[in-house]
Amino acid sequence: MTSLDPRAPLVLDTRELGRRPGSQREVTLTAPAPADLGIEVLSVTEGSPVDIDLRLEAVMEGVLVTGTATAVVEGECARCLEPIREDIEVTFQELFEYDDTRHRERGDSEEDDETSRLEDDLLDLEPLLREAVVLALPFQPLCQPDCPGLCPDCGARLADDPDHAHEGAIDPRWSALAELNPEDQN
Repeated sequence: MTSLDPRAPLVLDTRELGRRPGSQREVTLTAPAPADLGIEVLSVTEGSPVDIDLRLEAVMEGVLVTGTATAVVEGECARCLEPIREDIEVTFQELFEYDDTRHRERGDSEEDDETSRLEDDLLDLEPLLREAVVLALPFQPLCQPDCPGLCPDCGARLADDPDHAHEGAIDPRWSALAELNPEDQN
């Protein structure tokens, strides 16, 4: 288990809540986006601002974190490769359990892997933010819902030239028939 750096932009100190169930705190912050926040074709640029609004609420088992994050995602259209730049807003909620809870005593290693934990009353928002952003992004982002993509023959962007067409390709096995002229048959 690695120790969290309390100075990291996405690490929050929950000691102010005092482990008193029902106590809560509102937090608003702007943090630089961590590396690889997104998917291969659409992501938040590393270091760009991510605006986060949170409510930290102490409960019996730990701290319940509820919030929203807003950022700008950039990438390219999956059909025509045009640049995409748009705002994204994600919501998330996660229970961060105190590091001295009963789950550790039971030895449920499988459950421990899926449970978020506080480390010395510090919580790390990065995994929670990463999961929320990745799940909110489309698998194949498009520049517009009806993007026609690129011409499979020459690569021209079909949205720029809706009347784009090529002569029909002739199958080489039938090319000898193209040489026959019906007028020559008279």
